[in-house]
Amino acid sequence: MTDPWVALQPGADPAERVRLLRRAHETFTTVGTVPRPVRSVVAESWRRSARAGVGPDGAASVELTDGDLGAHRAEHPLSRVMPLFRELMGTFAADGEHLLAVCDAHGRLLWVEGHAATRRRADRMNFVPGARWSESAVGTNAPGTAVAVDRPVQVFAAEHFIRQVQPWTCAAAPVHDPRTGRVLGAVDITGGDGLAHPHSLGFVQAVARAAEAQLALLAPPRAAEEGPLLSTLGRDEAELALDGRRIRLSRRHSEILVLLSRHPEGLSGDELLCALYADESVTPVTLRAELARLRRLLGPGLLASRPYRLTAAVESDATVVERRLETGALTAAAEAYTGPLLPGSQAPAIIRLRERLAGGLRTALIAHGDPDLLADWAHTPWGEDDLEVWRALAAVRPTAPVRARLAALEAELAAPAVRAGARTRGATYLQRPRV
Repeated sequence: MTDPWVALQPGADPAERVRLLRRAHETFTTVGTVPRPVRSVVAESWRRSARAGVGPDGAASVELTDGDLGAHRAEHPLSRVMPLFRELMGTFAADGEHLLAVCDAHGRLLWVEGHAATRRRADRMNFVPGARWSESAVGTNAPGTAVAVDRPVQVFAAEHFIRQVQPWTCAAAPVHDPRTGRVLGAVDITGGDGLAHPHSLGFVQAVARAAEAQLALLAPPRAAEEGPLLSTLGRDEAELALDGRRIRLSRRHSEILVLLSRHPEGLSGDELLCALYADESVTPVTLRAELARLRRLLGPGLLASRPYRLTAAVESDATVVERRLETGALTAAAEAYTGPLLPGSQAPAIIRLRERLAGGLRTALIAHGDPDLLADWAHTPWGEDDLEVWRALAAVRPTAPVRARLAALEAELAAPAVRAGARTRGATYLQRPRV
C-alpha cells in the first residue's frame, strides 16, 4: 500500500514520474480535470490554487523588505528556534545543495538559507525572505501547502502549480504554538529531486517537533492563578486547557462553553435551548443530557446549574480578539484571529457571534487600509473570496497578482448577476454573503 503523502515511491523512476506529472498538469490547467497519477493531496491543492485565481505562469511577490522584514522576523515566535533549525538542518542544506526556509502562518518566507549557488537560482523565482509563498498566492508548494493543510507535505517537481517552480522539490512541516496549538508557520527543505525520498518528509517533521518542544521550554509557564483557556477560532471542536489538561470538546459542548463563558451570570435551560437549537422540537431532556455529559467531562465544580453557569471565568481566544479590537490594537487582533468562531456550528447564537466577530475585524481592516493586514486576510481560506477586502487591497497594493485575483472575483460575481438579470429585469447587483 503506498503512502499518499510521499511524493516518489521507492523504486519509481523520477524522470518518468516528471513526464507523467507534466502531462497531468497540462491537462488540469487546460481542461480542469486531474488525471489519475496525481496524488490526492496534490490534486486537492491544485483545485484550491485554481479557485484562488493562481495562474500556472504566475510568480511570487515580495511583500516585506528591509526594516519591515527585520521587524516581522524579530517579533515572530519562530525567531526563537532559528538557531535550532540551523543546527539541525544547516549542514544538511549546505552539503546537499539545498535550502532551509522558514515561513510564517500566512506563507511569507522569513528566512531562506543554505547553499550559495542554490540560493541564487531560487532568487530568480522570488524564493527569498519577505516573499509570499502561501498556496493561495503561488499555488501548490511545500511550505504554503503545509500551512494550508496543517500537516507535513512533500511536493515533487511538476506537482508544483506554477511552472517556474517545477524544477524544484521540497518538503515542509508546520510548527505549532505548544500552548495554543495554532500554526505559527512551517519549516522547509528545498532543492533537487533527491528530496523526494521519504526520509526528507520524516526529517522536516522531526525538526518541526523538536522546535515545538523547544518553544514549550522557552514559553513562560501559565501562572497558577490563570483560569481555563478555551480555543474556538478556526476549529469546529473547541479545546479547553484546564488544570494542566487539554480537553477536546464535542461540537455541542463547544457551543455550550462558548455561550456560558460569555454569560457569567448564567443562562436558564430555555435560554440555552433557544441559543443552541434552531429546531424548536428539541426537548429540555436532550439539553440536560448534554450538560450532564459535559459536567462529567470537566470534572466536579466548574459547571453549576439553576441557572447553568461556570463557577470560574473561562478566557477564550475569541474574547481576546474582541478586546484588542475594542482598544484599537488592530494588528494584535488580526494576529489573534486564526479563523471563524466554531465555523461548522449552526447554533443560532454561535452564528451571530461568529458573524459579529468576523464582520467587526473585517470592517476595521478595510477602514484602516494597511496593505499587510489586508493581504493577510485576503490570503486566508475565509478571505480568499472576500471581494471588498480584495478591492481594498488593490487600492493600496495594486500588484499584478492582486489585480488578477480582483478581476477574477469581479467576473465571478458578475456572471450570476447577468443570468439573474435575464430572469428578473431589476436584478443588477449580486453580493456574496460573508461569514
